[in-house]
Amino acid sequence: MEKHIHYHPPSVTFVPSSRSPTPLLRKARRAKIPAETRDQVSFNGTTIDYTVRRSPRRKKTLEMRLEPDGLLIAAPSRASDEEIRDIILKRAPWVLKKLAESMRKSPPRQFVTGETIPYLGRDVELIVEEGEGLHTQAHLLQGRFHVSLPPNLPDGDRRDRIRKALAAWYRTRAEEHISEEVDLWWPRLGAKKKSRVLIGNQRSQWGSCAPDGTLRFSWRTMMLSPEIIEYIVVHELSHLKVKDHSPKFWDVVARALPDVKRRRKLLRETGTALPL
Repeated sequence: MEKHIHYHPPSVTFVPSSRSPTPLLRKARRAKIPAETRDQVSFNGTTIDYTVRRSPRRKKTLEMRLEPDGLLIAAPSRASDEEIRDIILKRAPWVLKKLAESMRKSPPRQFVTGETIPYLGRDVELIVEEGEGLHTQAHLLQGRFHVSLPPNLPDGDRRDRIRKALAAWYRTRAEEHISEEVDLWWPRLGAKKKSRVLIGNQRSQWGSCAPDGTLRFSWRTMMLSPEIIEYIVVHELSHLKVKDHSPKFWDVVARALPDVKRRRKLLRETGTALPL
């Protein structure tokens, strides 16, 4: 059985609205609500994707848990989508903090010559050089990261410039590599209309699939091994067919990647120690 790491904030007591529901709303509440659904909210420009798992046994409390596949909301069956979104927005700072911590567990880098930075699952040596120009640039040359920056910068400025230059380099590689992976898997998992593929700076999750089919990935995925990147791409593409994380969803993923459990385990083991 796979081990999951859970982060638990204090449980939230669910209090339904005191306003009398309209006949249309009463009819909607009587309708069958899916046991598991996916949704997202936006907080200060950051999108938070989450899965809602409703249970008739849960009467009043709503619980948030961080699982390997993202934020899980355990909610009473009668909790509406709107009420759940409101609660998540109220706790958004906590949620974003915990999601970021799950992707950032390694000691902070000093960004000096001799350190290593992961790229496609392999540690690449960093060479820091002072150039004559005013701009900081990062390149991968002969299996090493070479970063050239202006001379005589304070240590804090040096680290910040190197980090930003490396992030820009990774982002460019992600735009190329992940788009190729999506194109490779699209004939098998894609929908009729080709999804947009966006590369972002999010720390809270590796990838997401919006209700309109837009696929978003963090440039930090490029630090992971190719087989883990492939799993992340297949995972999000599979949400074009099944929105939630139900057994039907995992069947779709497993048909594409029979060793999905092994890849998920690798992601949990390596994805919490990224330096940028």
